[in-house]
Formats: sequence, C-alpha cells, structure tokens
Amino acid sequence: MRRWAACVAFTALWWWAAARLLLAPDAGALEGAVAAGGWGLSVLPVHCLPKARADGALAAGRWRRAWRAAREPGAE
Repeated sequence: MRRWAACVAFTALWWWAAARLLLAPDAGALEGAVAAGGWGLSVLPVHCLPKARADGALAAGRWRRAWRAAREPGAE
C-alpha cells in the first residue's frame, strides 16, 4: 500500500511540475528539475536483470555454435 501511495504522490508531483511549465509564466528551475528528473527516471531500465538470470535468456556463444554446426556435415 505504501508503494502505491508513493507512486501516486510522485506522479502527482510530476504532473504538477509539467503543468506549471506549460501553463504558468512564472514557472522556474524547481518545476523544470522535477519534470526532467521524472522523465529521466521513466527511461531508466530499472527492470533489467543480468542475462544469465533472465527468463528465456540465450547462452553465450549460441550463434557461434550454430554456425559451426551448420558448416560441419553431420554435426549438431
């Protein structure tokens, strides 16, 4: 529940800053920093995992082994 409350609060803060930047002639650095920071966090890949732990991850060297198997007759 706390996580959702924090998400809603940060989202509301970001929208407030974005709206002030667009609509208020006296918007300044604070609103710009909040809006830019929120946008920067949205493009941050926070859900990335190391390749070895990812579901459906392909092993290293997979293409090399496939290429060698295709070149060698009878090998797989």
